[in-house]
Amino acid sequence: MTNAADLPAWAALPIALLLLLGAGLTLTGSLGLLRLGSFYDRIHAPTLGTTLGIGCVLLASMLFFSVLQTRLVLHELLIAVLMVVTTPVTLMLLARAALYRDRQEGCDEVPPPQPLPPDLSGGSPRTLVRARAGISESGWWPWFDGVVPFRMEGVAV
Repeated sequence: MTNAADLPAWAALPIALLLLLGAGLTLTGSLGLLRLGSFYDRIHAPTLGTTLGIGCVLLASMLFFSVLQTRLVLHELLIAVLMVVTTPVTLMLLARAALYRDRQEGCDEVPPPQPLPPDLSGGSPRTLVRARAGISESGWWPWFDGVVPFRMEGVAV
């Protein structure tokens, strides 16, 4: 099927090591999910462990199929890019949803929300949203020193 018996020894050794390392990292992340106590601790172990583990497995897959097909196989790079992009975003969304839920329930284990600066307390919802996003009243992003990536005109914030 894949003619794995034709794989040279110089390629088989790094492929096997990458597969073992990837499996070990993924197992470590999974054990962290089981062993750690709170939800906030649990979301870090699988995120880091499985991302690094799948990276090693994808490298092994790229090497394996590149050696067997005598051409560079890069399909796995798309998978790696999607994993690197989506995993941290998912972690952040889960953490923010849990933090919001815990604050709504009055849990003492989570930190309170950051207070607004004194000049924004009692402002309109538009002013509060713009302040949290770092947008000044003129619509410019203040940290770009005059370079403006876009202007917030016509957007109901």
